Amino acid sequence: MVEINSRKAAIVGCGFVGSASAFALMQSGLFSELVLIDVDKSRSEGEALDISHGLPFSKPMQIYAGTYEDIIDAVVIIVTAGAGQKPGETRLDLVKKNVAIFKTIIPEIAKYNKNGILLIVANPVDILTYAAKKLSGFPSNRVFGSGTVLDSARLKYLLGEHLGVDSRSIHAFIIGEHGDSEIAAWSSANVSGVPLHKFCEMRGHYNHVKAMREISDNVKNSAYEIIEKKKATYYGIAMSVKRICEAIVRDEKSVLPISSVQTGEEINGVALSMPAIVGKHGVEGLVPIELNDKEKAALKKSADTLKAVIKDVLED
Repeated sequence: MVEINSRKAAIVGCGFVGSASAFALMQSGLFSELVLIDVDKSRSEGEALDISHGLPFSKPMQIYAGTYEDIIDAVVIIVTAGAGQKPGETRLDLVKKNVAIFKTIIPEIAKYNKNGILLIVANPVDILTYAAKKLSGFPSNRVFGSGTVLDSARLKYLLGEHLGVDSRSIHAFIIGEHGDSEIAAWSSANVSGVPLHKFCEMRGHYNHVKAMREISDNVKNSAYEIIEKKKATYYGIAMSVKRICEAIVRDEKSVLPISSVQTGEEINGVALSMPAIVGKHGVEGLVPIELNDKEKAALKKSADTLKAVIKDVLED
């Protein structure tokens, strides 16, 4: 059996998200070896060269373009490969296209790497995480998606701006689908242990319903706004990938809202985001945060939305 190298990662897909993630990981110093794979070999070679030329300013590591054979001992394989949504194309069309791409990628990964962690970043991340679990045959703890890690960071950022407080002191999650049916879990949100509404009033904010609606809408529409302004979003998700990799490589057991296949009584047979403990073994358990009845109903609806897509695309 091939021994996993805890200082080696692979990125499959060298578009904007894959290359930005490679750059973020290079700067992090987490890995000493990073292999880039893309269907366009010259693209992965170019990205590897470009990033490598900055290594004299960073920490020693190997970054190179490779093939699936090179991922054999990687601790984490980050999958960013997938098509972008074209004008006039429905979300379902995009899902079908990217599931077809995954049917060629995931079996190749599983063929060469049996013991690493599959981190799915391509969109729609929840459907593709479910597909990757099914196609790879890996245990559920070692297949998960970036989920709402970035959405939750956007929520913390906007709350920090609203309250005039360090966003790192804010504890709040976006849960459910990474997409239009996502839910801001307001009932469990707090600022360093102080309930959110109470902290808001300490800072002179009293119109909670209006502020909550505006902030959650801004989080939901953030990607659309960025895409409209600069055609793609990649820096935020690249930093999210780095953060997840930190939790894995350092065995931090950090609580992050990653997307994983759910097996609970209320929600099962679908991948979506809930806070989970992430460490060297991948997902080490879900964290049952407090939700009110409205949030629970919205989470169930989000799960049903995703299940309908799974039925259309993967189980027809």
